[in-house]
Amino acid sequence: MSRRVVITGMGVRAPGGAGTKEFWSLLTSGRTATRPISFFDPSPYRSRIAGECDFDALSEGLTVREIRRMDRATQFAVVCARDAVSDSGIDPAALDPHRVGVSLGSAVASATSLESEYLVLSDSGRQWEVDPGYASPHMYDYLTPGMMPAEVAWTVGAEGPVALVSNGCTSGLDAVGNAVQLIADGTADVMIAGATDSPITPIVVSSFDAIKATTARNDDPEHASRPFDATRNGFVLAEGAAVFVLETYEGARARGASIYAEVTGYASRCNAHHMTGLKPDGREMAEAIRVALDRARLNGDQVDYVNAHGSGTRQNDRHETAAFKRALGDHAYRTPISSIKSMVGHSLGAIGSIEIAACALAIAHNVVPPTANLHEADPECDLDYVPLTAREHRVDTVLSVGSGFGGFQSAMLLERPKGAA
Repeated sequence: MSRRVVITGMGVRAPGGAGTKEFWSLLTSGRTATRPISFFDPSPYRSRIAGECDFDALSEGLTVREIRRMDRATQFAVVCARDAVSDSGIDPAALDPHRVGVSLGSAVASATSLESEYLVLSDSGRQWEVDPGYASPHMYDYLTPGMMPAEVAWTVGAEGPVALVSNGCTSGLDAVGNAVQLIADGTADVMIAGATDSPITPIVVSSFDAIKATTARNDDPEHASRPFDATRNGFVLAEGAAVFVLETYEGARARGASIYAEVTGYASRCNAHHMTGLKPDGREMAEAIRVALDRARLNGDQVDYVNAHGSGTRQNDRHETAAFKRALGDHAYRTPISSIKSMVGHSLGAIGSIEIAACALAIAHNVVPPTANLHEADPECDLDYVPLTAREHRVDTVLSVGSGFGGFQSAMLLERPKGAA
């Protein structure tokens, strides 16, 4: 029999705040954290803004050696994992380490360190044949994405299943979905799960420039991310991480743990259509939603809030608006929907987990975060996208969706645990 899986701890590092409380404060105030890129000179690029984290690894408790060894995205993951374990109140020393696992998502893994090391090895691109004598001793760690969840496993003492999930922008949902399944089927009792990405590097920025996916609204970075707005013109690249402690409902109750939410349904589909293109009818996302609802044993009209992918591109906004209508029917018109990417930008593989954190907090506080910068609604996106201001609203069931390059479409249902206030 499948076991119930709940979230009992979380750690978040996102633009605009140094932790979970600051993250939630930003969202509920409707403030934005997008700004001009400061990590490098962005002047040669079309899109010169991003959602950067104010992150000081030393003050976060990492040692100089850990900082030298780990890519920035890995640092995010380790710090968030520590926060999540502390927040959950779980004692790792009291657990069977073989029953504890890690499932981490990332779209571009150690892109920051790989690019910086390449610049050293190639003398900033001037040398075609690189000199390996200049390579960092930690180059292997940067080249092997599996080292990221391994670092988290070492941090929490997990000796069970450990994996990296890399499905583009659905990685954060899929990594948590993978962890839920491992607990549900009895392979693990506790999973440290989430996602991390730090993609604000010249190569990533130029790649999105090439396909014009990111916004060029550089003169107004705070209002540049505009999901579902008629004046939108692309997403704002960002970085960040969110990591959770997932465990069985029975185990959490037995130790008297506070529970943020229960993960009751998850599904993923692929449109087998195009690397970046989306069909306007939203059929594949709708199918992922339908299967997730079935697994949660819910009807569409039981969804109280939808956390949209809401990247701020016309094709995505149109695609998921159609998907919500197809999957939820008339209830889609009565359901508050919002995109937190309007405030924290799009952190690629990490954003799905950051959005799960927002969903769990929406349940805990009965508040729906707004879609910032939504002043001029796109007539093609005619649902309730909660413009500008957070809304007090009873939230017992949340649907969170993601859409990723490669045609990936994922959906997850979070619920207030049955019997909880």
